[in-house]
Amino acid sequence: MRAKIVYFALAAVLVVYFVLVGSRGVMLIEQGTVITVAFGAAVLVLPFIGAWFLYQTTKFARAAGRLAQELEAEGGLPVDELVRTASGRIDRDSADAVFERRRAETEQAPDDWRSWFRLAVAYHDARDTPRARKAMQRAIALHGGPSPR
Repeated sequence: MRAKIVYFALAAVLVVYFVLVGSRGVMLIEQGTVITVAFGAAVLVLPFIGAWFLYQTTKFARAAGRLAQELEAEGGLPVDELVRTASGRIDRDSADAVFERRRAETEQAPDDWRSWFRLAVAYHDARDTPRARKAMQRAIALHGGPSPR
């Protein structure tokens, strides 16, 4: 729940930032000189790009959350069997061992969104965020939900 609050707070801050940047772009365009119009147009593009990324990220997070809820209802969420250091960080060797099991599971059932979901969690625990995201995108696509890019 705390992660959702932080996410929405940061998203709200970003939206405010987009509005402020957009207003500055409009002010530059209103100046009417060639340079300020060019800068204003360039500045106006930034909020649109940011809003698109925010939308895509939100869509991805919601789809992943739906999969997690469904998997939890089935009793198929991966059990936290990772060894942690005294500070609470995940032990790298432990994460690698769990990853290898999840990878083998996914190779045996490459069309099962559940195995891809668990592989995504294992990638995340192994601190490989780009591959975790790709594995989660694959799980979402196999489940039949929207496929974020």
